[in-house]
Amino acid sequence: MKIVDYKIYAVKPRWIFLKLKTEDGLEGWGEMVSGTRTETVIQGAKEMCERILGTNSNEIERIWQRLYRHFFRGGPVSMTVISGIEIALWDIKGKRLGVPIYELLGGKVRDSLKVYSWIGGDRPNDILKEAKTKYESGFSAIKMNGTEELHYIDTYKKVDEVLERVDLLRNHFGNDLDIAVDFHGRVHKPMAKVLLEELRPYRLMFIEEPVLPEHNEALENLYQLASMPIATGERLYTRGSFKDIISKGVADIIQPDVILTGGILETRKIAAMAEAYDFGVAPHAPYGPIALAATFQVDACTPNVFIQEQSLNIHYNQGDIDLLDFVKNKEIFKYKDGFADVPKLPGLGLELEEDLIYDVSKEPLNWQNPWWKNYDGTIAEW
Repeated sequence: MKIVDYKIYAVKPRWIFLKLKTEDGLEGWGEMVSGTRTETVIQGAKEMCERILGTNSNEIERIWQRLYRHFFRGGPVSMTVISGIEIALWDIKGKRLGVPIYELLGGKVRDSLKVYSWIGGDRPNDILKEAKTKYESGFSAIKMNGTEELHYIDTYKKVDEVLERVDLLRNHFGNDLDIAVDFHGRVHKPMAKVLLEELRPYRLMFIEEPVLPEHNEALENLYQLASMPIATGERLYTRGSFKDIISKGVADIIQPDVILTGGILETRKIAAMAEAYDFGVAPHAPYGPIALAATFQVDACTPNVFIQEQSLNIHYNQGDIDLLDFVKNKEIFKYKDGFADVPKLPGLGLELEEDLIYDVSKEPLNWQNPWWKNYDGTIAEW
């Protein structure tokens, strides 16, 4: 049961996969965020994997504590590596015991899982056409980026452009389509106040990340202004980062990311903490197949999850590789009428095309998020 080997694959469009192997021949897969620090994450993963070679793969919490508890701790690079390792360990344990991971976390609480699909919104071409395509394929909920870049104080012309896009969808679909609008941390507090007020009539499913996480103290005031639920948390990690938001009640929905928070069990703990304060959960998952499969395992055993982001054909992954290409059992990510089935196979439930992963990993991966500028040349948030 000891961990004896590991492999790391960086693959386009923007994913990092990790495989752990144990002495009895079992293999488990994890995923890590590449972001703009692909090589840094890979080196961090090598360092941490070397540290756990020879340890008992069953002792997931002990390994997690060993990797996390250092004098300098946390941060997105360290936490995504810990998350990737933790997910791979759960995959191994589920396979060893012959059950999905959620069976080891209390068992399933649902029969199916509602999912939503992304359309554009920030660099719009034809968002109505995109929304129609999603709706006709069975989705009853979509999320769109709300804005392009916004300065601290910006023009009402840009505010009107946001409203026009949301209005276009609401007028066409009425209330048959749930619409979430993602501010993506691009909006500073002064403009967030304006947009929350202006978007009141549109009955949004939620507003996401109205301000950057380093300005979460502003949520207390914004929460009083908002008529729609506020969601946040995709850039936070561990229970400690979510503690103030949850205990102060300054949002309605948390969005932990299983490959950033610390992994499957830490995400489940965060959701349980949120449940005690009557929060909904809509986990962040715009990455690859392993991250999404791991998130489905959390969703299956978490009662306050009400909807799940999913990354099939997401606009960030445009190119010749998409989520299903690395997956043999593609039915795991086939949705019917906007719902996904609860996974049934052991571990993560994934069968991966490792030969293709290996071949694609030979190509350089240097994904960068766009660099935007405001009208005066200052750097804008993406």
